[in-house]
Amino acid sequence: MLKSMTGYGRGELVAEGRHIVFEIKSVNHKFFEFNCRLPRNCLFLEDKLKAFVQERVSRGKVDVFLQVETLDGENVQVEVNHPLADGYAAALRELKERYELPDEVTLALLSRYNDIFTVRKAPEDEDALWRAVLGAARPAMDAFLAMRETEGSRLLSDMLEKAERVESLVGEVEKHTPETVSEYQQRLKAKIEELLGDRPMDEQRVLTEVAVFADKVAVDEETVRLKSHIRQLRKLSQSDGPVGRKIDFLVQEMNREANTIGSKSQNSEVAYLVVDIKSEIEKIREQVQNVE
Repeated sequence: MLKSMTGYGRGELVAEGRHIVFEIKSVNHKFFEFNCRLPRNCLFLEDKLKAFVQERVSRGKVDVFLQVETLDGENVQVEVNHPLADGYAAALRELKERYELPDEVTLALLSRYNDIFTVRKAPEDEDALWRAVLGAARPAMDAFLAMRETEGSRLLSDMLEKAERVESLVGEVEKHTPETVSEYQQRLKAKIEELLGDRPMDEQRVLTEVAVFADKVAVDEETVRLKSHIRQLRKLSQSDGPVGRKIDFLVQEMNREANTIGSKSQNSEVAYLVVDIKSEIEKIREQVQNVE
């Protein structure tokens, strides 16, 4: 199924004592580009998240946002700097003895020296955190892909409608080609008769000139290729994998054939038809820029 490169998805859950919010969005891009915004304690997840996304997305500029909030308080560890505490205690006892002070060296007194204690966050259980993040990432990815598929379906309908219009216009061009040759033959004969007056006309020479002209303005090859490209476009549109680049190339070829038909045109009606054909092809090209 054809997919758009534009999408958005959001997942949220509470797990492993954390409130997790995962958001993913994407816009058009020629290749795959991944960016993510993570909390500092989750930076180790960047490569995992990129692999998770790239398994499902092959093209587009993808942005991922992750929020992780601990619900049951900070998981911290308090460490005592024992050599420093020993130094403070010894210094206080020295002061007490030297100056014959009545106070004792107590826990309350030592605890006032903050540099004795080091408070640090406990190491993350990386596997548990990754499982929790996946719990929010999977539904977000499902919603994201569903949006891309819905938009892709709309783009597909629009492109096929325009391709059908091109096919119809090409059919009109094919109808006018014999008319162009016939009109040229009539004009040529009229001109020769005007120049020769009562003298006889060399019919064979006229037929030869008409044949040369017919060869110059023949667009059979171009119209056949153009219709073949349209059939290929329909076939690609039913593919399961990413086809945006292939369709983009195909549209370039369609435009090249239309330009050739226009350059050979000797008929005003055909010229107008070519303008319409190129207009529809350009509309298809614009839509292809949104396709994965």
